[in-house]
Amino acid sequence: MHQIKVKSHLFDGFLAFWTACFALGVPVLWLFGSPPMAIRSATRLWVHGVLFGLKHIVGLNYVEKGRDLIPTEPCLIVCNHQSTWETLAFIVLFPDVAIIAKQELLRIPIIGWYMRKSPMIIIDRESGSKALKAMLNQSREALACGRSVLIFPEGTRMDGREPIRFKRGIELLYAKLGTPVLPVLVNAGKFWGPSPQSKRSGKVTVLYSSPIPSGMPAEQFIRKAEGQMEADLSVLNELTDNSR
Repeated sequence: MHQIKVKSHLFDGFLAFWTACFALGVPVLWLFGSPPMAIRSATRLWVHGVLFGLKHIVGLNYVEKGRDLIPTEPCLIVCNHQSTWETLAFIVLFPDVAIIAKQELLRIPIIGWYMRKSPMIIIDRESGSKALKAMLNQSREALACGRSVLIFPEGTRMDGREPIRFKRGIELLYAKLGTPVLPVLVNAGKFWGPSPQSKRSGKVTVLYSSPIPSGMPAEQFIRKAEGQMEADLSVLNELTDNSR
C-alpha cells in the first residue's frame, strides 16, 4: 500500500510538471487564432505524456481488444465510466474525438483551455433542455467535420458492479444523429480509483463491442445497448479476475 501511494505521488508530481509545460503553448496558439487542429494535436501530445507517465512511474498500461470493430465513418461512441483514465485515453484512442463533458472540466488549469478550444462538447447539466439542445447541435457539427462523438451515458463514474443504465440524453442523440453507435467497455476503475493515491500497476482493457446500426426506435436501442454493454462488462470483469 505504501508503494502504491509513493508511485501515485510521483506520478502526480510528473503530471503537474508536464501540464505546466503546456501553459507555454496557450499564448502561442492564441496569437495564431487558436486553430482547433493544432490545439487537438497539442492535447494528444499531452495525453501521450500522461500515458507514458502512468506506464513508467505507476506501471499502468493498457491493451485494446476488438479494434477492428470500429466503424470507418465517424460514429457515436458510448463508454462506461469508471475513472479519469478513459476521459484522457480516448483522446489518443480516437484522434480528433469530440467528448461530451461536464462544464466543471473547464475549470481545470491549462487543460480546461485546451478542451474549450479543441473544441469539446461542454454541457451545463443544470440547464435542462437547453443543455440537450446544445449537445445535439454540437454533436452534429462534430460529425459533419469528420469527428466521432464520445459520451459516457451513465452520467457519472460507476464501480463496475452495478447494472449499466443510461441517463437522459443518449436516446435523443441516437434518434437525431442517424449514425452507428460503437459501445466500448473499460475496466480502468480497478486501477485508478477516485482517490488521488489509488493509482496502481496493471493493464486496463479497452473492449470494443459490435456496432449498433442507426434507425431503431429509441427505446429498443436503449435496451439493446444497455444489455450488450452489461454482457460485455461481465466478460471483461471475468477476464480481469482470472488474470490475477
